[in-house]
Formats: sequence, structure tokens, C-alpha cells
Amino acid sequence: MSEPRIPLFGMDNVPEKQREVYERIVTGPRKTLVGPLRAALHNPMLADRWQALGQVLRYETSLPAKLNELAILVTGRHWNCELEWTIHAGEARRAGLDPVIIEAIRDCKVPAFENEDEKWIYEYSRDLLDRGQVADDIHKKVFTRWGETGVVELTAVVGYYSMVALTLNAHHIPLPANVPPELNSKATGRASLPSAIKHQ
Repeated sequence: MSEPRIPLFGMDNVPEKQREVYERIVTGPRKTLVGPLRAALHNPMLADRWQALGQVLRYETSLPAKLNELAILVTGRHWNCELEWTIHAGEARRAGLDPVIIEAIRDCKVPAFENEDEKWIYEYSRDLLDRGQVADDIHKKVFTRWGETGVVELTAVVGYYSMVALTLNAHHIPLPANVPPELNSKATGRASLPSAIKHQ
């Protein structure tokens, strides 16, 4: 990726009017200023609302962390977003998602899911991103398993991390200097992930 298209904030160059929001970010569960918040800080109110919503959707949903991270990976791969993919591939591994599943998604291959919960989270996220809709049978599976709260949260996770990916891509926001890329996609558009189920 080329150089950032806009000035990005880091710990050494946060202006006074952004300092309060910055402190909330780095003292929260993220522990650091990384990714899209480096751009969002140009508008402190936007950055503050962004980090609060992101905290809920990354750390505080009713979905297990492994499934949340799976939805984020599907989103990052769909948008060919290097930073989102690389950061969350690591998070997904730490949360217990099988590295073979992660590799299949990275390579746009059909993941061999042995876990039904993982399969339907993948399908819901993939279908929503691919078509802007979710098929009735997929929606019903997620709704039946996770209820109103879970299906609303999952939709919000996909939407939020699409915003994250688009921000990262539009402004060429790089990975932290000490983090090697894992996606290494040459594509500049969207990736189409294959379905892990067969529809009638």
C-alpha cells in the first residue's frame, strides 16, 4: 500500500482538542491508537462515537469472541482490507478459530466447517456483504441460535467493520510498523467468498 493520503494521528502528535478522546481510546480495551481511529480523530466527536460503538461491537456482543472475529474476517476479506484482515486474523486465532478456516477465507476457498455455529455466522456475513440481503434460511438459522440480540449484533458487526475497512482502504492507512501483512491481496475491489452450503 502507498503512503497515507491524509495526516494520521499517533501518540506523539495528538492535538490538545483531541487529547481527551485519545486517552479514552488508549485506556480502553484497545490499549493503543491504531487503524481507522487515527483518521477519525480529525473530528473528535466522530472519533469518540466511533470508538464507543467499536468497543461494543468488538468486545461486548452476546456472540462468542471466536464468532465475532469470524464475521470480522469475512468482512475484511470481502473488502480486501489488509489492516483489518491482519489484525483480526491474529485475534481470531487467539479466540480459538481454527487456522485452517482462517486460511480458507484468506484464499477465498470454501471453509470446511465442522462447527455449525461457525458455518452460519460465515454464511450470514458472506451473504449480507455479497448481496446486501440475507437469505431467509440463513437468517432463520442465526435468529434461532442467537435470538434477536445476536442477529442484530451480527448485522451491526458486519456493517461497522465495513465502515472500518472502507476508511482504511480509502485513506491508505497502514499496518503498525512492527506488524507483517497476512492478506497480501493484489486485488483492489471486493472479493467474493464462496458459500459453504447449497441452497435449493
